[in-house]
Amino acid sequence: MNGNGNPTEQSEEPKVPDAIAAELEALRREADEHRDRALRVAAELDNFRKRSAREVDAARKFGAEKLAQAILPVRDSLEAGLAAAEKAGQTALLDGQHATLRLLDEALAAAGVREINPAGQPFDPNRHEALSLVPAPGVAANTVIEVVQKGYELNERLLRAAKVLVARGDGP
Repeated sequence: MNGNGNPTEQSEEPKVPDAIAAELEALRREADEHRDRALRVAAELDNFRKRSAREVDAARKFGAEKLAQAILPVRDSLEAGLAAAEKAGQTALLDGQHATLRLLDEALAAAGVREINPAGQPFDPNRHEALSLVPAPGVAANTVIEVVQKGYELNERLLRAAKVLVARGDGP
C-alpha cells in the first residue's frame, strides 16, 4: 500500500494462464489462415475476371473467322472473273463486278479481314505457302516473286496463307 491507503499500481501486465495463452495463439493462427484464404480467393476471382475479359474480347475479334473463311473463295472467284472480263473487253460486266468486289472488300475490312499480298517481300513460312522455288536472276533468294493466291488475316490472326512463288538463290 502506498501512503494514501491504496494498493500500489504494478507496471507489469497481468499474467495470462498458459491454457488461455495457447488458445489465444491458436485463434490467431486460425484468423491468419482465414485471412490468407480470403486473399487467395480474391486473387483467383481477379484472375478469373481478367481471363473472362480476354476470352470475351477474343470471341468478339475472331467470331467471324469461319464466315470470313467461307467468303474468301467467293472473293477469289469474283476477282478471277474480273480478270477474265478485262481480257474479253466487256466494260459493263467489268463495272458491275468491280462494284461487287469493292462492296465485298469493304464488308471484309469492316469485319477485320485484311489482305496479305507479299509480292517483293521476303518469304515468311508463317504467313506464306511456297508453291515452288523458281529461278529469278537479279532477285534476292527467298523473295516472293509472284502471288498465286492472296492470303488473309483476321485481326492479326492468319486466316489463309498466301500461296506464292519464291525466288531460288543463284548458286555461287
